[in-house]
Amino acid sequence: MVKLTIVGRVNDGLPMSQGPIYNEDDDNTAYKQHAEFVLREISVNALPTSNTTIVLHHHCFNYMVKNGVCFITLCDVSYPRKLAFHYLQDLQKEFEKIDLELINQITEPYSLRKFDNIICNIRRQYVDTRTQANLSKLNNHRQAELDVHTEQMSIVVERRRKADLLERMMKAHKSTSPVWGSKTLEVIAVKWTPSVTIIFVLAFVLLWSSFKA
Repeated sequence: MVKLTIVGRVNDGLPMSQGPIYNEDDDNTAYKQHAEFVLREISVNALPTSNTTIVLHHHCFNYMVKNGVCFITLCDVSYPRKLAFHYLQDLQKEFEKIDLELINQITEPYSLRKFDNIICNIRRQYVDTRTQANLSKLNNHRQAELDVHTEQMSIVVERRRKADLLERMMKAHKSTSPVWGSKTLEVIAVKWTPSVTIIFVLAFVLLWSSFKA
């Protein structure tokens, strides 16, 4: 069953439209946050832009990217993956009818509400996998293998955690000693190195003279 759908812009990870959430027994907010997380990871090139399935417990996120727009849907893990991508393709075809200038002007999350109703209408066609239309889609492509990359959500989350940790460590290292490696240190070195060198030479000469005497 198709339980959640989000359509977002890839260049900045902004979710523009969503369909209704059908997770009666699950934490709806958590799954929506995971979908938004997937969208952000795609926007920073941490996830591929090719067709991908990300497994999360007994569910999976399927997504496709086309012309700078990402279409994500959450399904039961038992839901036919080919059907899920047919659903995403239908969404993408309808989305192409929207003015590109309007899409680029969106600044608020989920403000493309005109597409919410389209998501609802298309989703109804994919609720029952046993309809003649859906069985036909599955049978017509029975021999064809989907070229879909597969990830585990736990691995994606851990990869992001490590990347964020590394970034924080690098920032902390730079901020610990702001003088070292800075222009300030360079000025100090240029100003005082000759004086220190002269003092060292004089001290050496005086020490050598005292031993000679």
